[in-house]
Amino acid sequence: MIRFVTVFLAMAGLLAAQPARAEPLRILALGDSLTAGYQLPPEAAFPAQLEAALKARGHDVVVVNAGVSGDTTAGGLSRLDWSLGEGADAVIVELGANDALRGLPVASARANLERIVATLAERGLPVLLAGIAAPRNMGEDYVAGFERMYAEIAADHDAVLYPNFLAGIPITAETVLPDGIHPTQKGVAIIVEGILPKVEELISRAGAARG
Repeated sequence: MIRFVTVFLAMAGLLAAQPARAEPLRILALGDSLTAGYQLPPEAAFPAQLEAALKARGHDVVVVNAGVSGDTTAGGLSRLDWSLGEGADAVIVELGANDALRGLPVASARANLERIVATLAERGLPVLLAGIAAPRNMGEDYVAGFERMYAEIAADHDAVLYPNFLAGIPITAETVLPDGIHPTQKGVAIIVEGILPKVEELISRAGAARG
């Protein structure tokens, strides 16, 4: 009996000495249909493809799909708290496309995005802010102001900036759906390839914040 207790205590001490396995780093992807994966199966959407690409590069991550089709910056702001759900270690914010398509005021979109990024910063969550190119038919002043706001918000709140979420996607049947706006699975793969270095920068910041 004494021998059993001695062995048990020795094993317990050994187990206690082992470092606890860290939980996967949780990245929340807060966005609209471009994040949600409009007309795509779940595994082809941006969050799923990004998670797969990050894991292939050795990162222990979970990317949570918090994209809602049709969402504006106001919608993203209104659901920010419950979108965080069980918590997150970092957040990708991809919003603004629907504001631009509807011609909503740049000042309103900026105020909403500013509040989202500021709130996340206040909670100690690193942010990657993904910009969107405004439709050229909105006029030069609108386009310039809209696209400038992403860089300025990122600079003001020390967020990682990816200037154009849809950068590098050719307008072809293989990469863009018939609506001419939303990416196909191959189009999403191009997005992931382009944004990956910035997401790894986000992960580095999140790891430092975790301590």
